[in-house]
Amino acid sequence: MREIVLDTETTGLSPKSGDRIVEIGCVELVNHMPTGEHFHEYVNPERDMPEQAEAIHGLSEAFLSDKPVFADVAEAFETFIGDSMLIIHNASFDLGFLNAERALIGHASLPADRAIDTVALARRKFPGSPVNLDALCRRFSIDNSDRTLHGALKDARLLSDVYLELIGGRQQGLELAAETVASTDVAESNQRPPRPHAPSAEEEAAHAAFLKKVDTPIWNS
Repeated sequence: MREIVLDTETTGLSPKSGDRIVEIGCVELVNHMPTGEHFHEYVNPERDMPEQAEAIHGLSEAFLSDKPVFADVAEAFETFIGDSMLIIHNASFDLGFLNAERALIGHASLPADRAIDTVALARRKFPGSPVNLDALCRRFSIDNSDRTLHGALKDARLLSDVYLELIGGRQQGLELAAETVASTDVAESNQRPPRPHAPSAEEEAAHAAFLKKVDTPIWNS
C-alpha cells in the first residue's frame, strides 16, 4: 500500500484571494513505512510575498523569483503522487490550493476523498486537545526542535511520523516486538532440563522379574 504525505507553503490563506503555492513537499510511505523517496519543489508564485506569510515560512519574493512556476513542476508532481492516497494535515487547505493551481493549467481537481486528513484523525483520537503539528509532535515525542520556520518537506516528514502514531502503526510494531521478546523470555524461563530416560539397574531387574510371570508372552513366539 502506497501513501503520499503532502504539505504545501503558500503566500496566504485563500486561493480565492489570489494566494498561490510557493513550496510543495511529499514523502512516500509503503505499507506505513517511509521509503526515503520524496518530492520537493519551490514554486514561483508570480506575485509578491506578504510579510505575514514570509514570517511563517521564510520564503521571500527574491528567493522564489528564479524558481519554476507551478505549470513547470505539475507533471513531475503528478507522476510522483500517482494514484496514491494523500496524507494531509488540514486537507481542505492544501487541496484547495493544489486544485486552484491545477485549474489554472487546465488539470482536473483532486477529489476530497483522495485525502486522509490527519487533523480529523487527531480530533477523533484526542477530542478537546490541540491538534496542530507541533502539539502532536510533543504528544508523540517526535523531535521537531529544528522547526523554527515552516517548510513543506520538513513538515511532510514530521507529519509522516505523526500519521503513523495516529493510526497506531509505529506503536503496534513496537508492542508486537515487545510481546515477542517477553513471550520468548517467559518460554525460556519455564524450560526445564530434560529428564533422564535410561532405566536404572534396579528397574531393569524388576522388569525382568515381571516378564517371567507372564504366560506365553508374544515376544517369545
